Amino acid sequence: MEQIILGVHLLVALAIIGLILLQQGKGAEMGASFGAGGSQTLFGSDGGGSVLTKATAGLVALFFASSFSLAVLINQKAAIVDDLDLAIPAAVEVKPAAVDEELPVLDAASPAAKGTAGDDVPSLD
Repeated sequence: MEQIILGVHLLVALAIIGLILLQQGKGAEMGASFGAGGSQTLFGSDGGGSVLTKATAGLVALFFASSFSLAVLINQKAAIVDDLDLAIPAAVEVKPAAVDEELPVLDAASPAAKGTAGDDVPSLD
C-alpha cells in the first residue's frame, strides 16, 4: 500500500510542476497558439488561466492528502517496531583481571634509569 501511495505522490508532484510551468504570469496573455484571448480559443473566451489554476489547486489537494497518508503509514510502522515487548538485558560491567603482583618499577640507582652509553637518548646530567 505504501508503494502505491508513494508512486501516486511522485506522479502528482510531477504533474504539479508541469502545470505550474504551463501557467503564465499575472499580466501575460496566452499567446497565438491558444488564440490570443479571442472567442474561438482553446480554453474559451476567459482564457486558460482559470482551468489551469483549478487543476493545480486540485492536484495540490491530492498531493497534501498523499503526504498525510504517507506520514500516517510511516507512523504506524514505527509504532509496530516499538511494541515488540522484548526484554532489554541489564548492562554487564566488565572489570579488568586482577593482578596479584605489582608492576616492576625501575630503581633510581640502577644504570637503566640513569641511561648508559648504549642508549639512543642522551642524559641531561
